[in-house]
Amino acid sequence: MELRQMRYFVRIVERGSMSRAAQELNLVQSALSQQISRLEGELATRLLHRSPRGVRPTEAGVAFYREAQLVLRHAEQAKRVAQQSRISGSVRVGLAPTTSSVLGLALLTAMRQRYADVQLQVVESLSGHLTEMLNARQLDLAVLFDTAAAAARRLQIYPLLQERLFFVQPIQRPFIDPMLETVRLSSLSQVPLLLPSGLHGLRSVLQAAFGRARVTPLVVAEIDGLALLMDAVEAGLGATIQPWSAMGRYQNLTSRFTFAEISNAQVHRDNILCALSDDELSPAAHATRIVLTDCVHKLVESGGWRGAQLIPAVEVSDLDL
Repeated sequence: MELRQMRYFVRIVERGSMSRAAQELNLVQSALSQQISRLEGELATRLLHRSPRGVRPTEAGVAFYREAQLVLRHAEQAKRVAQQSRISGSVRVGLAPTTSSVLGLALLTAMRQRYADVQLQVVESLSGHLTEMLNARQLDLAVLFDTAAAAARRLQIYPLLQERLFFVQPIQRPFIDPMLETVRLSSLSQVPLLLPSGLHGLRSVLQAAFGRARVTPLVVAEIDGLALLMDAVEAGLGATIQPWSAMGRYQNLTSRFTFAEISNAQVHRDNILCALSDDELSPAAHATRIVLTDCVHKLVESGGWRGAQLIPAVEVSDLDL
């Protein structure tokens, strides 16, 4: 099916005549009739009733006419946007604090360089809050950590990357051997842990991982603020488990904390870009989605996002629940 066939069909319906439509389209009537016949053959249904008095749409033709008008309007809008030298508008993007520490500045910088007229609003919050805001259409895009948590009507899902998780403890008062480079969850059953609450996507990942390892974690406090959580770890109140991105904002890390990668299989955090459906996103939001994905790829490939690997590109899925 081609746009020109839709355009021909719409003109015929509007004029009620094959000959008048052919004249306006500067086509030979037989060529126009042939195009409509091909369209009907592809759709396996008749779209027009033909008679000596003219043509009129069938019931299927009326339905197709309405949708064809919509497609042609979108095509014209896409053409106008492509012809404009600058895209403008406002876009709201949600990032969790750990994601923002690595991606936030890179995204802001790239958007300023490529789309200076787009006003980017970055909302930094817990993934649970971001999911609620996306569901309420208060955000255009958000990077979340759980496809199930992203279950909202007609969300577009774009897998981005996987982050390995690390056991983090204070260097002055360690709970396990600070020389270890890897550690299994089974060895952490008696370690006091400081973890985010259930509103945070990381907590659901850890709960599932501990469950598979048949370990009940000793959670001594739930802290949703990343800065306070890391301060509490440094003060010796407990250890935590975080992706490397959680440490992105801290200086002199190796003099404050020790790290050991969690070696259990399937213990990682998926970063997933969730967006409103294509027909809800503005051109500015579409541009931001492309730039965000590009920033993630560059950060991972350059080593700027430590402990992360890209998820192979897959076909976009729609959640329509």
